[in-house]
Amino acid sequence: MSCPKAIAATRELRQVIQVELEKSGIAILPPMEVARTTSLMEALEMPIDTSMLDPWYNKGFGGIQADYHDYFLSIIRRAGTFSQHVFFWGFPEIIAPFVERIPEPLELTSWLTWYYKNNPSVIRGWRSSQNACLHMSIAGAKLYPERFLNDKQLELKGKGKLRYMPGPTSVIATTPDDVIEESLLVGFIGKKEQTGHPSQKPQKVYDQLLRMSVADAGIVWDPMSGSGTTGAVCRDRGFRAILCDGSDEFTALSEKRLGAKRLEVSGLIEAILDQERASA
Repeated sequence: MSCPKAIAATRELRQVIQVELEKSGIAILPPMEVARTTSLMEALEMPIDTSMLDPWYNKGFGGIQADYHDYFLSIIRRAGTFSQHVFFWGFPEIIAPFVERIPEPLELTSWLTWYYKNNPSVIRGWRSSQNACLHMSIAGAKLYPERFLNDKQLELKGKGKLRYMPGPTSVIATTPDDVIEESLLVGFIGKKEQTGHPSQKPQKVYDQLLRMSVADAGIVWDPMSGSGTTGAVCRDRGFRAILCDGSDEFTALSEKRLGAKRLEVSGLIEAILDQERASA
């Protein structure tokens, strides 16, 4: 059973986050490792529409972790206990082993591909021009494909005459529904959007995922938020975001980019997680 101190800390932190989300739409937590952030969200029991999991890809940058698959399967499973949708990013060869091991209560909704033509050339063999993303959802999770309809399609839908519901990219691009074609942020491409983060994704890549999966004014949780791309998209679309990153440097990038300060709640977090560890 939770101790009174942990119960009070959980109630207070939940209230602090909710107030910040109502005020600015963005709540930035102090830097934490992703497993700790996940434990915190489990304890808070806040309703999350979508979890955006975009970790290091076990290729060197960000480190190498021997138990990478088991570690992130645990994170995915736990995210599925409080999220309607979970997105998990990686290179195709990193993502592939997860497909047949998706943990309940989640199910595979779609394998998505982000395709970019402008990857810098390399001499050594094949060069990668894509990232993969698994979209997983719990049973009955709502999707919002109507947000991608043009005016004519909306008119037909209103009359009950729309023969099929397009996916996001079939309306705004000439690629299949599960392929997002968007250039890397390098050089002069996306110059105004670049933050200096070494693996920053364009907002237009996250935008389609969140528009498809987040309710109006819904909440997105991103525990590896980098320079705050999830928060930037949520701010533009009227969604709300709870952000965290293990790096103090990247957390500072998010603060600068989003015009928000990290919450001074380390004491509350420790009180909650100390109880979680004691109960484990």
